[in-house]
Amino acid sequence: MKPERIKPVIRLIVPLIIFMAISFKGMSNRILIPMDDSQKNHLKAYGISFWILKTFEMEMDWLLNYRGGSFMVNYTQQFASEMTVRGVSFEVISEGQAGQILNQISAPDVNMDAVKLQKAPKVAVYSPKSKLPWDDAVTLVLTYAEIPYDVIYDEEVLSTKLPEYDWLHLHHEDFTGQFGKFYQYKDFPWYREQKKEAEETANKFQFANVPQMKQAVAKKIAEFVSGGGYMFAMCNATDTFDITLAAEGIDIVDAMYDGTPADPTANSKLNYDNTFAFKDFKTIPYPYEIEFSDIDNQPDERGLLESNDFFSLFQFSAKWDPVPSMLTQNHKTLIKGFLGQTTAFKNRLIKPEVIILAENKPAKEARYIHSTHGKGFFTFYGGHDPEDYQHRVGEEPTDLNLHPNSAGYRLILNNILFPAAKKKKLKT
Repeated sequence: MKPERIKPVIRLIVPLIIFMAISFKGMSNRILIPMDDSQKNHLKAYGISFWILKTFEMEMDWLLNYRGGSFMVNYTQQFASEMTVRGVSFEVISEGQAGQILNQISAPDVNMDAVKLQKAPKVAVYSPKSKLPWDDAVTLVLTYAEIPYDVIYDEEVLSTKLPEYDWLHLHHEDFTGQFGKFYQYKDFPWYREQKKEAEETANKFQFANVPQMKQAVAKKIAEFVSGGGYMFAMCNATDTFDITLAAEGIDIVDAMYDGTPADPTANSKLNYDNTFAFKDFKTIPYPYEIEFSDIDNQPDERGLLESNDFFSLFQFSAKWDPVPSMLTQNHKTLIKGFLGQTTAFKNRLIKPEVIILAENKPAKEARYIHSTHGKGFFTFYGGHDPEDYQHRVGEEPTDLNLHPNSAGYRLILNNILFPAAKKKKLKT
């Protein structure tokens, strides 16, 4: 080749070599998002992981039991910049270091595993459109973590909207149709608005009353889970969901809610075969007692104060029980308790096939449970707000800027990423 032709070729090749070297360097690195005590913002770390899955459809590794359940993904400058902006701690590691971590995790005598996260679930929150005098921990943490979600309610569930989603959260909700048993607040504007909205929807769908409509909604949600959906519920959405399923065709509410008195023999007719998690419970029909059944462990039964109210996460085999392992990833194993209209579940009333993920042993109560239903999964988490011990009606919502490392809120977000995991045969 003539010398005068070599120079233009070199001008083309040299930048190409440099570009390929830079690209190779970027491709050969990984980003490790630690989830141990070194993480500055655990909650936003979930949000950044969700963002990567949803926006770029790029696989990630969830490193179960490795440094608090860390995440690992291929390096890009865009990812690193976004983590910096959101205040999420991360480490850039080489491909060789990543391989060493994966080898360590794969050792048969180590209780760790790497799970592939593949596709971000489409998230819905079941919640009334009207403003209520209490917040919801899940919507608070989804908003803080910058995880997108849609709000749906009875009308959407009773139509054809629900199958569009992968993951459903049940807001602080009373599926028995007794409006939370807050009858003493019947003259408050928020109570009247909630009642009016429910009655209008019941009329639209030709139900005789709100309790009948709520039971139909619960059955639709049960069908969603049975068909392969993921359901997460907190506070009194947990026990009231099972109560209304067990009470199909039975009047368990007083006249102020449906126009007829409750069936005095209702408890002898409950069908526990219809329920997700609970068995052998009895409903509490008294309209002025803010309790739905004996599932919930009451303060006098618990014998606990805020100073000694803690619950412990169980340790599961990451290689053999990946689902409960994912749901219990945390940088803490002892988590401070918190109250709710439904705080905790009596162990003796939980079905044997349900996995207890966390419990308070002295109180003989479960705080966090999980199981399958048909082709799908459900998780129940007792209590109202993990960072507000006794949230009262009308109080200001929790500012999660003050709790970026909340171990209690992490359990909620474990459930958000769990549906993104690559499906494989499970032992549970």
